[in-house]
Amino acid sequence: MTTEQQPEETGAHVPEEEDAPAQDMAQLLEEAETREMRGFRRGEILEGTVVEVHPDAVMIDVGGKTEAVVPQGEMRSLGADPLTTVKPGERVPVMVLRPEGRDGQMVLSIDRARQERGWKRLHELLESSETFEAAVTGHNKGGLLVDAEGIQAFVPLSQVASGRNEHGRPNPSALDGLVGRQIMVKVMELSRRRGRVIVSERAAVEEWKAHRKEHLLEELREGEIRQGQVTAIRPFGIFIDIGGAEGLAHVTELSWERNRAPEELFHVGDEVEAYVLRVDRENGKVGLSVRRAHPLSWEDLVAPYSEGDIIPVRVTRLVTFGAFARVDGPLEGLIHISELADRRINHPSEVVSESQIVPVRIVRVDYERKRLGLSLRQARVEAELSGWGFDSLGRVTDVPEEIAERFRPPRRRSSGDVEHAEPNEQERDEVESQESQELGESGNGHVPEEGGATGRIEEDEGIEVALPGEAG
Repeated sequence: MTTEQQPEETGAHVPEEEDAPAQDMAQLLEEAETREMRGFRRGEILEGTVVEVHPDAVMIDVGGKTEAVVPQGEMRSLGADPLTTVKPGERVPVMVLRPEGRDGQMVLSIDRARQERGWKRLHELLESSETFEAAVTGHNKGGLLVDAEGIQAFVPLSQVASGRNEHGRPNPSALDGLVGRQIMVKVMELSRRRGRVIVSERAAVEEWKAHRKEHLLEELREGEIRQGQVTAIRPFGIFIDIGGAEGLAHVTELSWERNRAPEELFHVGDEVEAYVLRVDRENGKVGLSVRRAHPLSWEDLVAPYSEGDIIPVRVTRLVTFGAFARVDGPLEGLIHISELADRRINHPSEVVSESQIVPVRIVRVDYERKRLGLSLRQARVEAELSGWGFDSLGRVTDVPEEIAERFRPPRRRSSGDVEHAEPNEQERDEVESQESQELGESGNGHVPEEGGATGRIEEDEGIEVALPGEAG
């Protein structure tokens, strides 16, 4: 009996297993029907899938009875040509504008969905003080218009870091070239009620530079040559960005040529090589030199001169056996004490003084030993015919005006001229640091060693000269 009942029990169980797939299918059909009957509310934000892209609209599947439509005018936040930026199968956020239009289609907006999410994201960015990328969509006389997380934001001209002129000032004429570019910005002010979003590129760039500078200061080494870009020009020198950190190249470190003003040599945006003079990690400052990145050979320096030439020079240092004088750039020669005057003297100070401009004759150019000998007394006769004045002791009393003008430092323009604006506190610190370095390196009359023509002092047949290129 037990054996006969077993099939019945087994048979009673089989229909239950066969009914399971039918129940699953019914459940799926019920869920699909429920989804289709679901009512969408105006203002609701959904995730949809792009189905088709038409010339004036995009068809979106949001799980309704029919596909929904996004008109071209509701997707401007995707760019100048939004229909080319979306592809079938792509998921996009949308907001319901009309649950059912005249033709039965639901009308959606990508712009308004992005704006809703954008406002939320901008609040988060304001609170966290994070930087982010924004696309420049236009500009006016007051600044830049940008798309910030789908919201139109404004960058005041004072907060624009890109497109500044060679004096570091905002350049309104350069704004047009920024349209279409991505820039880094930071939210400074936010008011949804007023629809106002103010962002700053300048603050974002400064924050990035601060982090980059900290890292760069750790890896920089004095004596390195770095590729950089001129970011600002001042009467006292130029600022160079060497990869996130700015350094100052003092006016005396710009060129081997004498008395060249910074604006004559460079423009903002110029790519230059910069020699790292010093790294002050404690104060976060970098001293640079453009001229030392391109050292000149002794032969190049003396090429324009020949024995017998009479040239003006500036006395740089007095020693017991003569006076060193700078010919041009880093090139120096020695006026031996016997070549200072047609009389016996005990010290060069009886005839010349440091920084004085005097005429000299080149009496010796020794290419083999790299020596240059000068003479003041042998230049006197011809110099007097050219307007130089001497007293009875052989001392120079008058310098021709055109010669004096050549040796004057570059003039500052009026304080109202933006090209020669007074340095701010940071720039003033940089200048003081550079001037201290100048005094330490060349206050004794020597040319700085790096890339220059400095040298030891030797005697040779009554004429002692500086030996360019040799460290003393």
